[in-house]
Amino acid sequence: MRHGNTINHLSRTYGHRKAMLRNMAVSLILNKRINTTLAKAKELRKFVEPVLTRSKSDTMHNRRMVFADLQDKEAVKELFATVAEKIATRPGGYTRIIKTGFRLGDAAEMCMMELVDFNELLLADAASRKAKTTRRSRSSKKSSSGLDSVAPVAAAAPVAELVAPLLEEEAPAVVEEAPAVVEEAPAAVDEAPAVVDEAPAVVEEAPAAVDEAPADEASAPEEDSPEQEEPKA
Repeated sequence: MRHGNTINHLSRTYGHRKAMLRNMAVSLILNKRINTTLAKAKELRKFVEPVLTRSKSDTMHNRRMVFADLQDKEAVKELFATVAEKIATRPGGYTRIIKTGFRLGDAAEMCMMELVDFNELLLADAASRKAKTTRRSRSSKKSSSGLDSVAPVAAAAPVAELVAPLLEEEAPAVVEEAPAVVEEAPAAVDEAPAVVDEAPAVVEEAPAAVDEAPADEASAPEEDSPEQEEPKA
Protein backbone atom coordinates (compact mmCIF):
# COMPACT_ATOMS: atom_id res chain seq x y z
CA MET A 1 0.00 0.00 0.00
CA ARG A 2 1.38 3.38 -0.98
CA HIS A 3 -0.28 5.70 1.57
CA GLY A 4 0.92 8.98 0.05
CA ASN A 5 4.24 7.63 -1.20
CA THR A 6 4.79 9.35 -4.57
CA ILE A 7 7.58 7.02 -5.74
CA ASN A 8 6.85 4.94 -8.83
CA HIS A 9 7.85 1.33 -8.03
CA LEU A 10 7.78 0.42 -11.73
CA SER A 11 6.29 -2.97 -10.77
CA ARG A 12 9.58 -4.01 -9.18
CA THR A 13 10.95 -4.71 -5.72
CA TYR A 14 13.23 -2.19 -4.02
CA GLY A 15 16.47 -4.03 -4.91
CA HIS A 16 15.42 -4.69 -8.49
CA ARG A 17 14.31 -1.08 -9.02
CA LYS A 18 17.55 0.37 -7.59
CA ALA A 19 19.75 -1.95 -9.65
CA MET A 20 17.82 -1.06 -12.82
CA LEU A 21 18.19 2.70 -12.25
CA ARG A 22 21.91 2.25 -11.50
CA ASN A 23 22.50 0.39 -14.77
CA MET A 24 20.49 2.95 -16.73
CA ALA A 25 22.48 5.82 -15.18
CA VAL A 26 25.78 4.15 -16.12
CA SER A 27 24.55 3.66 -19.69
CA LEU A 28 23.46 7.30 -19.89
CA ILE A 29 26.83 8.58 -18.66
CA LEU A 30 28.88 6.36 -20.98
CA ASN A 31 26.69 6.66 -24.12
CA LYS A 32 25.21 10.16 -23.49
CA ARG A 33 21.73 8.99 -24.59
CA ILE A 34 19.48 5.95 -24.16
CA ASN A 35 16.06 4.77 -25.38
CA THR A 36 13.60 3.64 -22.71
CA THR A 37 10.01 4.01 -21.59
CA LEU A 38 8.72 7.37 -20.43
CA ALA A 39 7.98 6.16 -16.89
CA LYS A 40 11.51 4.79 -16.43
CA ALA A 41 13.06 7.96 -17.85
CA LYS A 42 11.21 10.17 -15.37
CA GLU A 43 12.40 8.04 -12.46
CA LEU A 44 15.94 7.94 -13.86
CA ARG A 45 16.03 11.73 -13.97
CA LYS A 46 15.42 11.86 -10.21
CA PHE A 47 18.25 9.37 -9.67
CA VAL A 48 20.95 10.66 -12.01
CA GLU A 49 20.70 14.44 -11.75
CA PRO A 50 21.87 14.59 -8.08
CA VAL A 51 24.82 12.43 -9.16
CA LEU A 52 25.65 14.86 -11.97
CA THR A 53 25.45 17.81 -9.59
CA ARG A 54 27.89 16.15 -7.18
CA SER A 55 30.38 15.58 -10.01
CA LYS A 56 30.89 19.34 -10.48
CA SER A 57 33.19 19.38 -7.45
CA ASP A 58 36.00 16.87 -7.97
CA THR A 59 36.88 15.76 -4.44
CA MET A 60 37.63 12.40 -2.91
CA HIS A 61 34.42 12.49 -0.90
CA ASN A 62 32.28 13.21 -3.98
CA ARG A 63 33.95 10.45 -5.96
CA ARG A 64 33.23 7.92 -3.22
CA MET A 65 29.58 9.05 -2.94
CA VAL A 66 29.11 8.79 -6.71
CA PHE A 67 30.73 5.35 -6.77
CA ALA A 68 28.35 4.21 -4.01
CA ASP A 69 25.42 5.14 -6.32
CA LEU A 70 26.79 3.86 -9.64
CA GLN A 71 29.04 0.92 -8.62
CA ASP A 72 31.04 1.33 -11.83
CA LYS A 73 34.62 2.68 -12.03
CA GLU A 74 34.51 3.48 -15.75
CA ALA A 75 31.33 5.51 -15.32
CA VAL A 76 32.84 7.46 -12.40
CA LYS A 77 35.98 8.20 -14.44
CA GLU A 78 33.93 9.37 -17.45
CA LEU A 79 31.68 11.45 -15.23
CA PHE A 80 34.44 13.44 -13.51
CA ALA A 81 36.70 13.69 -16.57
CA THR A 82 34.33 14.54 -19.45
CA VAL A 83 30.77 15.18 -18.30
CA ALA A 84 31.69 17.46 -15.38
CA GLU A 85 33.46 19.91 -17.72
CA LYS A 86 30.42 20.22 -19.98
CA ILE A 87 27.88 20.79 -17.20
CA ALA A 88 30.09 23.01 -15.03
CA THR A 89 28.16 26.22 -15.86
CA ARG A 90 24.67 24.71 -16.06
CA PRO A 91 22.51 25.22 -12.92
CA GLY A 92 20.54 21.98 -13.12
CA GLY A 93 18.46 20.43 -15.88
CA TYR A 94 21.22 18.22 -17.27
CA THR A 95 18.95 15.75 -19.09
CA ARG A 96 16.35 16.00 -21.83
CA ILE A 97 13.44 13.62 -22.52
CA ILE A 98 12.13 13.41 -26.10
CA LYS A 99 9.03 11.31 -26.75
CA THR A 100 9.36 8.87 -29.65
CA GLY A 101 5.94 7.20 -29.85
CA PHE A 102 4.52 3.90 -28.59
CA ARG A 103 6.03 0.43 -28.47
CA LEU A 104 4.40 -2.17 -30.72
CA GLY A 105 4.27 -5.01 -28.22
CA ASP A 106 2.46 -3.43 -25.25
CA ALA A 107 1.84 0.14 -26.52
CA ALA A 108 4.13 1.58 -23.82
CA GLU A 109 5.08 5.23 -24.39
CA MET A 110 8.73 5.38 -25.44
CA CYS A 111 11.24 8.22 -25.30
CA MET A 112 14.88 9.09 -25.79
CA MET A 113 16.77 10.48 -22.78
CA GLU A 114 20.02 12.36 -23.36
CA LEU A 115 22.47 14.72 -21.72
CA VAL A 116 21.67 18.25 -22.84
CA ASP A 117 25.26 19.46 -23.33
CA PHE A 118 26.22 16.53 -25.60
CA ASN A 119 23.68 17.11 -28.39
CA GLU A 120 25.95 18.77 -30.94
CA LEU A 121 23.18 19.44 -33.46
CA LEU A 122 21.03 21.46 -31.08
CA LEU A 123 24.03 23.31 -29.68
CA ALA A 124 25.18 24.30 -33.17
CA ASP A 125 21.67 25.43 -34.10
CA ALA A 126 21.39 27.55 -30.95
CA ALA A 127 24.79 29.15 -31.62
CA SER A 128 23.81 30.05 -35.20
CA ARG A 129 20.57 31.67 -34.02
CA LYS A 130 22.45 33.86 -31.57
CA ALA A 131 24.90 34.88 -34.30
CA LYS A 132 22.13 35.89 -36.71
CA THR A 133 20.18 38.05 -34.28
CA THR A 134 21.77 41.49 -34.66
CA ARG A 135 20.16 44.87 -34.08
CA ARG A 136 20.07 47.31 -36.97
CA SER A 137 18.60 50.78 -37.16
CA ARG A 138 15.51 51.16 -39.31
CA SER A 139 16.42 54.63 -40.57
CA SER A 140 17.11 54.98 -44.29
CA LYS A 141 20.67 55.15 -45.52
CA LYS A 142 22.00 58.65 -45.99
CA SER A 143 23.66 59.59 -49.25
CA SER A 144 27.32 60.49 -49.32
CA SER A 145 26.71 64.08 -50.53
CA GLY A 146 24.10 64.81 -47.86
CA LEU A 147 21.72 66.53 -50.32
CA ASP A 148 18.91 64.00 -49.76
CA SER A 149 18.58 64.95 -46.13
CA VAL A 150 18.52 68.70 -46.87
CA ALA A 151 15.93 68.50 -49.66
CA PRO A 152 12.93 67.47 -47.50
CA VAL A 153 13.62 70.31 -45.06
CA ALA A 154 13.81 72.86 -47.85
CA ALA A 155 10.59 71.55 -49.40
CA ALA A 156 8.73 71.76 -46.11
CA ALA A 157 9.61 75.41 -45.47
CA PRO A 158 7.32 76.96 -48.22
CA VAL A 159 4.41 74.84 -47.04
CA ALA A 160 4.76 76.17 -43.50
CA GLU A 161 4.81 79.76 -44.82
CA LEU A 162 1.55 79.21 -46.75
CA VAL A 163 -0.29 77.56 -43.90
CA ALA A 164 0.64 80.12 -41.23
CA PRO A 165 -1.44 83.07 -42.71
CA LEU A 166 -4.48 80.83 -43.09
CA LEU A 167 -4.35 79.87 -39.45
CA GLU A 168 -4.02 83.51 -38.38
CA GLU A 169 -7.07 84.58 -40.47
CA GLU A 170 -9.36 81.84 -39.18
CA ALA A 171 -8.69 82.58 -35.53
CA PRO A 172 -10.57 85.98 -35.33
CA ALA A 173 -13.62 84.46 -37.05
CA VAL A 174 -14.11 82.12 -34.18
CA VAL A 175 -13.71 84.89 -31.62
CA GLU A 176 -16.35 87.15 -33.27
CA GLU A 177 -19.06 84.51 -33.01
CA ALA A 178 -18.91 84.45 -29.22
CA PRO A 179 -20.71 87.84 -28.59
CA ALA A 180 -23.65 86.71 -30.72
CA VAL A 181 -24.46 84.08 -28.17
CA VAL A 182 -24.17 86.56 -25.30
CA GLU A 183 -26.66 89.01 -26.88
CA GLU A 184 -29.43 86.42 -26.92
CA ALA A 185 -29.48 86.21 -23.14
CA PRO A 186 -31.29 89.59 -22.46
CA ALA A 187 -34.11 88.56 -24.77
CA ALA A 188 -35.02 85.79 -22.39
CA VAL A 189 -34.87 88.20 -19.44
CA ASP A 190 -37.31 90.68 -21.06
CA GLU A 191 -40.00 88.05 -21.40
CA ALA A 192 -40.19 87.49 -17.65
CA PRO A 193 -42.17 90.72 -16.80
CA ALA A 194 -44.90 89.72 -19.24
CA VAL A 195 -45.83 86.87 -17.00
CA VAL A 196 -45.76 89.09 -13.93
CA ASP A 197 -48.21 91.66 -15.46
CA GLU A 198 -50.91 89.05 -15.87
CA ALA A 199 -51.19 88.51 -12.10
CA PRO A 200 -53.13 91.81 -11.32
CA ALA A 201 -55.75 90.89 -13.89
CA VAL A 202 -56.78 87.99 -11.78
CA VAL A 203 -56.75 90.06 -8.62
CA GLU A 204 -59.06 92.73 -10.13
CA GLU A 205 -61.78 90.20 -10.86
CA ALA A 206 -62.16 89.39 -7.19
CA PRO A 207 -63.94 92.71 -6.18
CA ALA A 208 -66.54 92.14 -8.84
CA ALA A 209 -67.64 89.03 -7.08
CA VAL A 210 -67.64 90.87 -3.75
CA ASP A 211 -69.88 93.68 -5.11
CA GLU A 212 -72.54 91.21 -6.14
CA ALA A 213 -72.98 89.97 -2.59
CA PRO A 214 -74.73 93.18 -1.20
CA ALA A 215 -77.21 93.11 -4.03
CA ASP A 216 -78.49 89.77 -2.85
CA GLU A 217 -78.59 90.94 0.74
CA ALA A 218 -80.67 94.03 -0.21
CA SER A 219 -83.28 91.97 -2.00
CA ALA A 220 -83.73 89.66 0.97
CA PRO A 221 -85.21 92.27 3.41
CA GLU A 222 -87.75 93.42 0.85
CA GLU A 223 -89.47 90.05 1.01
CA ASP A 224 -89.69 90.19 4.79
CA SER A 225 -90.77 93.92 5.02
CA PRO A 226 -93.68 94.69 7.42
CA GLU A 227 -95.61 96.54 4.75
CA GLN A 228 -96.46 93.41 2.90
CA GLU A 229 -97.65 91.56 5.98
CA GLU A 230 -101.39 91.11 6.22
CA PRO A 231 -103.21 92.74 9.15
CA LYS A 232 -104.02 90.47 11.98
CA ALA A 233 -107.72 90.06 12.84
